[in-house]
Parts: sequence; structure tokens; C-alpha cells
Amino acid sequence: GNRLEALAQRPAPIQVNYFGHPGTSGADFVDYIIVDPFIAPADQQPFFSERLVHLPDCYQPNDTKRAVAEETPKRAECGLPAEGFVFASFNTCTKITPEIFDVWMRLLKAVPGSVLWQLAGDGVVRENLRREAAARGGDPARIVFAPAVPLDQHLARHRIADLFLDTRPWNAHVTASQALWMGLPIVTCAGRSFQCRVAGSLLTAIGLADLVTETLGDYEKLALALATKPERLKEVRERLARNRDTAPLFDIDRYRRHIEAAYETMMEIRRRGEAARAFAVEPIQS
Repeated sequence: GNRLEALAQRPAPIQVNYFGHPGTSGADFVDYIIVDPFIAPADQQPFFSERLVHLPDCYQPNDTKRAVAEETPKRAECGLPAEGFVFASFNTCTKITPEIFDVWMRLLKAVPGSVLWQLAGDGVVRENLRREAAARGGDPARIVFAPAVPLDQHLARHRIADLFLDTRPWNAHVTASQALWMGLPIVTCAGRSFQCRVAGSLLTAIGLADLVTETLGDYEKLALALATKPERLKEVRERLARNRDTAPLFDIDRYRRHIEAAYETMMEIRRRGEAARAFAVEPIQS
């Protein structure tokens, strides 16, 4: 199933790394990689085998016709307490590191009545997380596991969470765009790698760059502030709701124009007999 074997045969005159593996292929037979200025600034070119092609806003395309269940589940139906702040983490459990879990447990202690709503793994994963919570002096009962449900129902249950806590060094990717589409703010901590900058790219493209931090200390402080200052969280949620239909992130026609312009530039470079080179697409209004 390694598709790089096919690309190694050069079946196409121009080959592009796009929205598959979030990082360089390391292959000299892949000409370009689609990125954006936040995901991979121009000074990161030495660390990519492909030439960087910068889209103006966000590299990630987004479905603006996602099916969402009309009915929002009650907290009790999801195993959540009737009152209290809900920190959500709908990333897979494999993305949770000890360092990020330390932060989460401190947040639960600092916000009385709060819970961590974690996408459920198997029984072993759940027991491990409960054990690690107890080892940090936390209450394992304050981790609520969200079972797998159909996607439209999963999207609908975002409505009853208060704040999405991102992971690092591997961020939420499509998971983050789902949360933002449903009006759920995200606090992220950006690193230097592609994988650790995706949520920051999404937040920047929807006008919420202030939710992007660069250290775990700042990440923790920001999450705590949003959880304990209702007026601040309210402003963020209102801004997200306004921006969803106006900011570039979910403007799919704008995105289409940019990706088409990128492909056209790649073709022009080839027609002139030039080697692949890095370039940036100029913003095009839809």
C-alpha cells in the first residue's frame, strides 16, 4: 500500500505532496508540497525535499456542506455533569503525551467542577488514562469518554463542549476544522514541525490567532483564563461564529481559486523548461 512506489516511477510530469502525509516525503521525485505561511514558513525550505508552494490562507481544504445532526444531545446523555466547564479533546488518544496530560490535569484541579471529555479509545487506553490521572493527584472520574458515533452526531455533540484542548507535538488537523466549524474554540501550542502547526494555521485563517501559543506554559495560562473568565470565552465564541462565514478558512471558492492558481503556476514553470521552484500564490478574492 505504499503509494510512493508508484510515484517513484514518475507516472506524472509534475508530482505534488498534498493533504496526505503532513510533512515532507523526503523523495526527490515529488516536486512540490502545498503549504501555507504558518504551516511552513519560507525559511523551512531546507527541511523539505519538495519545493514549498504557499497558499495565502490555509493549506487545508474544508467541506462547507458537512452533515450535522439537528438534535444536540443532552449532557446527561453524554455522561457529562449538568453543570461545570467541559474541556474537550477529540483527538485520538495516541496524540496524548505525558507533558500535555500534566497540563490537562492541572487545569481540572484549577477549575472546580470541570471535566475532560476525551474521545474514547479501547478499555486499556481508558484504564491507562484514569491511572495516570490518579498518579497526578487528579480524580479519574473527571475524565469522561466519548464513544464512537456517526459523524453527524459527533459534530452535533461539539455544541455542548466549552473549549477544545489541542495536543502536541501532533496537533488536531481535520479534527480541529470540525471543532471550528461547530463553533468550538481551540487552544493550541504550535511547534516548529508541520504536524505541530496545523491547528495554528486553521485558527489564523479564521481570525483567532490569539488562541495560538508557543509554549506549554502559555497554553495552560490561556486555557485557564478562558475557563475562568466567562466574558472572555463568550467574546471568543462570538468572534468564531461571526468569522465562520466570512474568514478565509471556510471560503471554499476562494480556496479553489488559490489551488488552481498554484497548479497553473506549476504548469507554466514546466512549460518554460525550468526546474521546480518554491513560489507563493497571490491572494485572489472569490
